[in-house]
Amino acid sequence: MLTISQQDFIRLVNFVKKNYGIDLSKKMQLIMGRLSNTITAMGFTSFTDYVDHILSSKNPADLEIMLNKLTTNYTYFMREEAHFKFFRDTILPYLLSTKKNKVLSIWSAGCSSGEEPYTISMIIKEALGAQAALWDTRVLATDISQNALKAAKEAVYDGDSLKNLSPEWRAKYFVKSREQNLYTVSPAIKSNVIFQTFNLMDPIKFRLKFDVIFCRNVMIYFDQNTKDGLIQRFYDATSPGGYLLIGHSETINKEKTAYRYLMPATYRKE
Repeated sequence: MLTISQQDFIRLVNFVKKNYGIDLSKKMQLIMGRLSNTITAMGFTSFTDYVDHILSSKNPADLEIMLNKLTTNYTYFMREEAHFKFFRDTILPYLLSTKKNKVLSIWSAGCSSGEEPYTISMIIKEALGAQAALWDTRVLATDISQNALKAAKEAVYDGDSLKNLSPEWRAKYFVKSREQNLYTVSPAIKSNVIFQTFNLMDPIKFRLKFDVIFCRNVMIYFDQNTKDGLIQRFYDATSPGGYLLIGHSETINKEKTAYRYLMPATYRKE
């Protein structure tokens, strides 16, 4: 395994934090462990040469590889199920009764390989039933990782990822492969999700404000100042009465946000 000097470690940490908000200041061993083989495979003999390359070239493909190595994209359908029950039982009934224009504006921010936005879409389809065609329910799903978005658009998952879904939902919303334990999301659900590359450090300038923002298990990589700034941008992008759902292992500085706390990991803009 290659060794990284303190100087190169600081250079890389500062670059990643400035551009992506990810705080690796206490992750020296992780950086060495996860990047050493990649650096060698790229033909570099030291972290110094690799960091020089990353900082000077900013090659999108190499940056993508680095970010994928340093962050974990672990997810599955119905992860942190309490959120989805609250979305189904409280948020959706409120939105469906108040949205006169029949447009739902929902954002899955940091969507990874797509399980979250597809779960949201399935819940919406279930709630609307025969009325679904009368509504614009498309879910915006964004991630910084091209690899994650590619997998999300392909929408092929193994059986373990579907472990929390009922047999009825598997049959209704997925097409099972005959040869392997793989499932493809049905066209009706796939077409209801719009995937887009987006860096959460950038200004949020989407056309509509959001009724619901899901940003779960993304801010675990951010320091407090970065989180505070992102939460303010989310707040500004949320419709009055709209909701923000974060990961259950994450927290918001209640002294610095105008969101109202409802229950763990669940907030609302009054």
